[in-house]
Amino acid sequence: MRYGIAVDGNRVSPHFGRCERYEVVEIEGGKILRREALASPGHEPGLLPGLLNEAGADCIVCGGAGPRAVGMFEQAGIEVILGVSGPLEEVVQKLAVGEIAGGDSTCEHGEEGIAT
Repeated sequence: MRYGIAVDGNRVSPHFGRCERYEVVEIEGGKILRREALASPGHEPGLLPGLLNEAGADCIVCGGAGPRAVGMFEQAGIEVILGVSGPLEEVVQKLAVGEIAGGDSTCEHGEEGIAT
């Protein structure tokens, strides 16, 4: 499974579309096989699902994302785990052993799904 994790500094970003970079981590059988950092192309609706799909992500992990973005990822066949926070390395280790639990999105969006 390949995870696209939104990252700010060394922590999981609270907003998927406004992070510094994406860490794409491939995990199989509890082992981290490969990691790749992708620079964020900026916040442009509809761009990120294609970018992470091209990077082979099966799932995205972040603090929050708007409902439109979540819908676009799901349409692309990419699972979405929201409500995740903490140091990147800790989150990667939890993903490897299957201990990540999602929660509520940490970013707020207006009626049209645009970040406020």
